[in-house]
Amino acid sequence: RDMEKATLRTIKSLNIKEKIGIFGDYDVDGATSTALLGKYFAELKIPYEIYIPDRKKEGYGPTIKSFEELIKNGVKIIFTVDCGTLSFDAINYAKKNNIDVIVLDHHQSEINLPKAFSVVNPNRIDDRSNLQYLCAAGVTFMFLVSMNRGLRLNNWFVNNKINEPNLINYLDLVSLGTVCDVVPLIGLNRAIVKQGLKILKEKQNLGLKTLLDICKIETTPSIYHLGFMLGPRINAGGRVGKCSHGANLLLNTDPKNAFKLASELDQFNKERQMLEKDLLQKLLNETKDYSKDPVIVLSGSNWHEGVIGIVAARLKDKFNKPVIIISIEGQIGKGSARSIVGFDIGSVIIA
Repeated sequence: RDMEKATLRTIKSLNIKEKIGIFGDYDVDGATSTALLGKYFAELKIPYEIYIPDRKKEGYGPTIKSFEELIKNGVKIIFTVDCGTLSFDAINYAKKNNIDVIVLDHHQSEINLPKAFSVVNPNRIDDRSNLQYLCAAGVTFMFLVSMNRGLRLNNWFVNNKINEPNLINYLDLVSLGTVCDVVPLIGLNRAIVKQGLKILKEKQNLGLKTLLDICKIETTPSIYHLGFMLGPRINAGGRVGKCSHGANLLLNTDPKNAFKLASELDQFNKERQMLEKDLLQKLLNETKDYSKDPVIVLSGSNWHEGVIGIVAARLKDKFNKPVIIISIEGQIGKGSARSIVGFDIGSVIIA
């Protein structure tokens, strides 16, 4: 749903050379989706700006403040990637300021959608594409396929003397987002990852090449490398370091700068591992007998928000039960949940 509408609006935007804003989430799926759009607009010579929120200060998804900042910087149309399906306030704010928002997301939706120009999300209740298993990078890739087709039909590439981007070369990013967002490797996802690994092997993306070198990966890259070596480092910026580092590394074209970003992400990852280990140990030491609890819910003050999700996943694996961990700071608790197969914790929370 809404794919054609989003494509036509973007083509209009390219024709009048509007500056584009890309608001992405701070995880790997958000960073790869942001990089996919950025890379595409760069090839079309269209000005764009990215915004990745700070996990601790701003939390998940667009806020009025973040949209305000993009608008202040001259952005005329905003894409939200890997978020936005439930961002009613921020999208209303954009609409009041005559800014169209295009949502490219895969998160569960409610019946009511925000007043965005279009919401492209295979998990919309009224979507019939049967592609619910795509992550945001997959949805973004499908949007770029639609864009290439739309621009081709309009003779845009010929008229602007610009080569049509070869989207096959973008599959390294799509496969990274797909593996790291732990979506099922079936159907289209499977095809994306199989082809994406071939592109990754060619090391065309400078950021990924630099990260492969820092991780000392000398063999042919596999999904193990995506999921356990590259992914955690790109993710580490959003967990314990600078949230925009991951997306910026994937968009980087300057070797010196890419090396600096990749090295910092490697450091952040080491820090993340220590924080995670400490909190996990602390919880396991205190762990009482959970055999009677159907769901494990733990909370504590000032636990590091960047690692509670991973620790929840570790406890879920250990006890084979859904786990919710809540970090409390002052009057506010922020939680992360991980669930077992067969129990959809997201829809239970929404309900």
